Amino acid sequence: MTEMTFRETRITGWADFCERAFADSWRADLARHRSPYAFRGMPDAAGSLSTSLQRMGGPYRDTEWHLLRTFMRYADVQRARRPRSDWSWMALAQHHGLPTRLLDWTFSPFVALHFVTLDRTLYHVDGVVWYVDCTRVIAHLPDPLRRELERARAAVLSTEMLERTVPTLEALDALAAQTDEPFAMFFEPPSVSARIINQRALFSMMSRADGQFDAWLREEHPDLCGRMVIPAERKWELRNKLDQANFTERLLLPGLDGLASWLARYYGPAPSGAQDVEGRDIEIASGSAFDD
Repeated sequence: MTEMTFRETRITGWADFCERAFADSWRADLARHRSPYAFRGMPDAAGSLSTSLQRMGGPYRDTEWHLLRTFMRYADVQRARRPRSDWSWMALAQHHGLPTRLLDWTFSPFVALHFVTLDRTLYHVDGVVWYVDCTRVIAHLPDPLRRELERARAAVLSTEMLERTVPTLEALDALAAQTDEPFAMFFEPPSVSARIINQRALFSMMSRADGQFDAWLREEHPDLCGRMVIPAERKWELRNKLDQANFTERLLLPGLDGLASWLARYYGPAPSGAQDVEGRDIEIASGSAFDD
């Protein structure tokens, strides 16, 4: 058997990113381009795929249980929109900043790139866009989850599918205990806000609260994934082109908060470390784009 190696490429610019992000997207059976990948953008390439729950420290499962149950008890949610399952509650909690075992992903490579280039304080370090083939993750799921996806002819689980197979965290723990190895899954959250819809969001989740997704990918299944490293010197170019393509806070964080955040960044000075296309440092003392 040929040993698979982890794929990592260094992006040279906008055109290179677009070409790589949409590689292998042609589906002859559909006569359409449909990428199989989920994307996650991070401003610092040295960061790991650890969850917000893991960054809190253990014991992860006990902490997770208490966090979620207390959130469910005190959350001010209208009865008509009250989540029906642990998975809907967890998606809502993640959406509002509660530490969970979930990681945010998107079907859009440009949304992922937006989050790589958003933090103005990290323009001196390389960023990264992870990509994972959701359609091939299915083969590593336990039979109940795999059958549910096959029945629905879907590539990604939904909260409704999880409710039918593992309706609670305890049910997931029981299923995970029956498997020899930990497994990973992707699921789409309910459309609880315009932000989730506009970001084309989905979540990854390991079968165990302490499971490390990047270790699972790198060490066990490197053929399913890869990383596009965004060099620090290319971030400014990519950020500017994302703005022109309308991948901004105004679209991805709908509402006045997103509008204010976009305006403050868009009309602000170039971040420290920003470079032009020739690799020269940019020195701009004030706002750079008043041609809206």
